[in-house]
Amino acid sequence: MRNFLIIIASAAALLALPHGLSFSQQEILVFLTINILLVSSYRLLTLTGEWSLGHVVIMGVGAYSSALFTKELGSYVPVSILLGGITAALLAVLLSFPLFRMKGFYFLIGSFAAGEIIRLLWKRFRDPFGGAKGIKGIDPMPDFSIGIYDFDFFEPVSYYYLSGAVVAVCLWILWRIERSPVGLTFHAVHWQDKLAEASGVNLRAYRTLAFAIASGFAGISGALLAHYVGTINPNSFDVEVMVFVLTWAIVGGTSTFYGPILGCVVLTILNEIVLREMGFEQMRPLIYGAIMILSILFMPKGLESVVQRIFNRNQPDHNEGQEAKV
Repeated sequence: MRNFLIIIASAAALLALPHGLSFSQQEILVFLTINILLVSSYRLLTLTGEWSLGHVVIMGVGAYSSALFTKELGSYVPVSILLGGITAALLAVLLSFPLFRMKGFYFLIGSFAAGEIIRLLWKRFRDPFGGAKGIKGIDPMPDFSIGIYDFDFFEPVSYYYLSGAVVAVCLWILWRIERSPVGLTFHAVHWQDKLAEASGVNLRAYRTLAFAIASGFAGISGALLAHYVGTINPNSFDVEVMVFVLTWAIVGGTSTFYGPILGCVVLTILNEIVLREMGFEQMRPLIYGAIMILSILFMPKGLESVVQRIFNRNQPDHNEGQEAKV
């Protein structure tokens, strides 16, 4: 009952949140919601022990695919968003053949190279990718009404509700996957790969599966972004953005489901409220890099470890209770 009340209170707070913000802050809230899905999908890939530098480009694959499905084929926008995620997942399967011949550092560099090849293709071909200028005039989500509320998706509040609902469903699916036998196998592939292989687990198949699932959800986040801003270009998905995703994941921590989300939220607040107000926004890459280094040195388990310490400190000591009874 207590957990149910917490969920209801949290949902009510999230629904009311944008109404107390300015227009620009509401837009930041939309981007934050989309980024939460991006960094959460990235964490799923890290469960197998692999870290990629091409995840943001995979996000771009979903954005470009969804934009082209609507502009060239006339697909309904919600269908295009789903197709964008599927396209990103299928591309990840194709990339897995060369990439999973490598592990660790070599996979990291290989994923970066693959991502840069894809970005160069977007820049090189004006048809259909729009070249360096990208794609403009992407169809927005069609407006609709549910009686008590009219959804105008040019307004950030309406798009926040839409993206929040989509992201909530995606996070629930990711959470269920992690706690399923498949998710437990992902952990085994990371921590006990030799033992898992000896038990009959196909390591490459499970790494490919994690890569495809993570890419599919990253593609959905890219599609949500494309249909909100209405324009995309190759620079929207460059390595600088990837560094931000890495920083969110490392600073938040990847041992728990909420760790990367916590890192994304805290660093977004730091950037948009502290750095922007102090006029240091242009120094964000430098500051993010310093934060990542300091986090690795002094808080290697991320912000999630702080939450765990606070939670454990507030838990009653059951052993003391038992001793008192004796």
